[in-house]
Amino acid sequence: MTGMAGEYENHILYHYTDFQALDGILHSAQLRVNNVLNMNDAEEMLYFMSGLCDAVAGRLEEEGDSERAMAVRELFQEELKKEFSYSSYAACFSLHRDDAAQWERYGNRGRGVCIAFQGRFLQQMAKGALSLQTVFYQDSMTEHNLTGVFYRLVKRKKELSGKSDDIKKAMNYAWSCSAAFKHPSFLSEREVRLVVSPFVKDDFAIKPCYHVTKERIKKYYPLDLKAMCGKLGIGWEELVPEIMIGPESTQSKSILQDYLRDNGLDGLAERVSMSNCPLRRSPA
Repeated sequence: MTGMAGEYENHILYHYTDFQALDGILHSAQLRVNNVLNMNDAEEMLYFMSGLCDAVAGRLEEEGDSERAMAVRELFQEELKKEFSYSSYAACFSLHRDDAAQWERYGNRGRGVCIAFQGRFLQQMAKGALSLQTVFYQDSMTEHNLTGVFYRLVKRKKELSGKSDDIKKAMNYAWSCSAAFKHPSFLSEREVRLVVSPFVKDDFAIKPCYHVTKERIKKYYPLDLKAMCGKLGIGWEELVPEIMIGPESTQSKSILQDYLRDNGLDGLAERVSMSNCPLRRSPA
């Protein structure tokens, strides 16, 4: 669900990654948001949309309105065929600092790095096609606010059409929210996502970029942190209160600090810390 204004006012959001990604973020002052369909959550986007459909249709069926319920299922069936037209892009954060599971899953098995971000600044940056969303962990969509939104839309319309402006707007919002949905088994991660939904705004100004590897081409959007911070009237280093070296990393703290100073990031050099997480993997 989309974060409400002020929801992250007192929160630090932690981005677990590797040192190559750290170098990319710091050198260019850019944060890459990657296609959710390329993550392990791709099926969960479809599960979210299907679950939303079932929740709305089920509510109508309980009222004996089988005709509208069928119309809802047909509407969503057509929408699901447009999956790739509604690709969202996301950068992932956790509310957990120095967390063993986060290091293991996302911080290069504890050999990477964790970059802390001020939640209040990310919240202020999240406008238009960019949203900061708390990940929704549920098997059923009956309690999601969008179930009520679609239910009310359906009840007041004589005919359902994906071309209707208000239904299209609701569908856009639903696809955007689907990028921040995960199975309840991941609830302990307490994840927050910075989501880019290019389809939300026709005048979305950020141009996509492509990363070419030996095996495939990946599409991503670069968020200009320096420019975004400038609009808030802050220096971009103020966005990052801490950089933490992973519990199994061989990275020297002093060398990372030299790296930051030599790249003109003196303020960040003073914010480097070492993980205290007792992560110790069993030998292979």
